[in-house]
Amino acid sequence: MSEPPIVVANREHLWWLLNEASQLEHMILCQYLFAEASLKSGTEEGLTAEQADAVAGWRKVLSSIAVEEMLHLALVSNLLAAIGAAPTFGRPNFPQRSGYFPSGIQLDLLPFGEQALRHFLYLERPEGMQLQDAEAFEPVPPSRARLDPAELMPRGQEYETIGHLYRGLEEGLRALCDKLGENAVFVGSARAQATPELFRWPQLVAVTDLKSALAAIEVIIEQGEGARGDWQQAHYGRFLAMWRQFGELRERDPGFEPARPALAGYLRQPYNIAEPQPLITDPATRRTAELAAVAYELVLHILTRFFTHTDETEEQLGLLVGTSISLMADVLRPLAAVMATLPIGPEHPGRTAGFAFEMYYAMSNYVPWREPSWALLHERMRMLEERCRAAARAGGPAAALAAAAGTRVAELADQVGAHVPPALRPE
Repeated sequence: MSEPPIVVANREHLWWLLNEASQLEHMILCQYLFAEASLKSGTEEGLTAEQADAVAGWRKVLSSIAVEEMLHLALVSNLLAAIGAAPTFGRPNFPQRSGYFPSGIQLDLLPFGEQALRHFLYLERPEGMQLQDAEAFEPVPPSRARLDPAELMPRGQEYETIGHLYRGLEEGLRALCDKLGENAVFVGSARAQATPELFRWPQLVAVTDLKSALAAIEVIIEQGEGARGDWQQAHYGRFLAMWRQFGELRERDPGFEPARPALAGYLRQPYNIAEPQPLITDPATRRTAELAAVAYELVLHILTRFFTHTDETEEQLGLLVGTSISLMADVLRPLAAVMATLPIGPEHPGRTAGFAFEMYYAMSNYVPWREPSWALLHERMRMLEERCRAAARAGGPAAALAAAAGTRVAELADQVGAHVPPALRPE
């Protein structure tokens, strides 16, 4: 059965869909990072040498797929900037089981294992492939009525697969260019684009016209579901290979558990989720979770500033990119990994605390002017540095990691602070 066509009759329809694609890529990326952080490390966690080798390989694959999802998020941001819309990195909290996205797309944070792999295969399946989601995700009926092309106001539309969404975006871009003219569609400044040179991503496409927009979408489709059905090296094919290897190892050893029992834990009840979520109550784990949450928030705000910058120099743009990558690689990911080894609290015996990528509020943007925006970024980095050092002094299993994180944040804050007028820096 063919999926209903996606309607793009005006720019706002396109804007809505690209915003949803951005949130979807962001949340899928978080799912993969959560699963990666949950994986055990070596024979010291009860794995055999063969199992440890397999888990190490899965970690590399998950990491590489997560990096490609970051690329997809950057490409969608380029598409938004190209049509004159400001990219955003705000999103809803987990879990999103139904209602926010189309009925066939439900998202949650799961430790690596059978349920997670089945869920990832379902999300990355090629267009037209019939597949059941993991048992944890109950099917729900479609809730979005078809958009009438005459409707001026945009709203959500149904699509079964991520590939179908991007094919609809392709057709919508072509239709708008036919209707308005290519120059009138791509009104964004070329300087607003993330480029391969700044991000050191050869596959990153700067979007300035229809040809480059379609090329950007094709990169996302090829890496996710495969190029027109050739999915062996795409995300779907790589998850399928992990699924098969996992099944073989589990068949030889039914007790094989490659992941820690991580449960997505929050510091407080998410502001936009009605159903109560697991809270982290262990004091040492809470300290670590707070550091990870602020580091994540900073990564998002720095990326937002990059994609909505004004008079930054090339050096300053490069610093924004480098700082966001360093915060993610050197601070956030190590903290998230150690969290998965720490107890969530006595309310959930035997479970460790998975980093929930917590969103404290509906994230907005800084003012357009550079100096106050950089001053706020610098101030928040100094606060994170201080809190890291306090966590290190408090001791506990993550104290050494908190100290290392504080040192790295201090280095990055020094670099950012050098571009903030002295009068705007905290005393």
